[in-house]
Amino acid sequence: MPQNIDTIIFDLDGTLLDTLTDLTNSVNYAMERFGFPLHSEDAVRQMVGNGVTVLMEKAIPGGHDFPEFDRCLKEFQEHYALHKKDFTCPFPGILDFLKKASESGYKLAVVSNKFDLAVKGLCEDFFTPYITAAIGESPQVARKPAPDTVFAAMKELQSPPERCVYVGDSDVDITTAENSGIPCICVSWGFRSREFLLSHGAKYIADRADDMWEILSDMQAL
Repeated sequence: MPQNIDTIIFDLDGTLLDTLTDLTNSVNYAMERFGFPLHSEDAVRQMVGNGVTVLMEKAIPGGHDFPEFDRCLKEFQEHYALHKKDFTCPFPGILDFLKKASESGYKLAVVSNKFDLAVKGLCEDFFTPYITAAIGESPQVARKPAPDTVFAAMKELQSPPERCVYVGDSDVDITTAENSGIPCICVSWGFRSREFLLSHGAKYIADRADDMWEILSDMQAL
């Protein structure tokens, strides 16, 4: 294990978990309830990353100006709370990576713009006992790309920034890592393409879960 980095902080959706089908189904449930056009998974893929409020602002025609926006958002949240595990599953190789990382002494956390209750529930269901800190969007903490949730994870794990690395799949994650003062490993299997990540300043990109081991070694060698 690298001597300097002993803490890995992950994004959740598009990084550890493939949540796209369940998110799309819940978005479209809310769209149907209000008579709006439905969205494809590819369309929803481009809407996610900044939390559920922004997701629904992009999904609803007229966005936040829609008079019943809050009720539509609530319909999405209530449906997603019941159906968030219908199709969601870890990406290939993720569970093996987390198990090996945990057994190697790494401290592991998740920081997400998904609402906090869902983040904690999904991490408990899919990643026990490997993920020991899970923090989502809440009124008390500014969401990514603000560094607040990352700092909260560092505090919970008692890990200083120089011993941390962030892993995510989007431009939001790249900026979050920069704002937190820690390096970022991007993954190409999530909601944004390798080309998109490179165009937004990605320095390290993993195409498979096992690629993260080599990248961690490269970081240590710097």
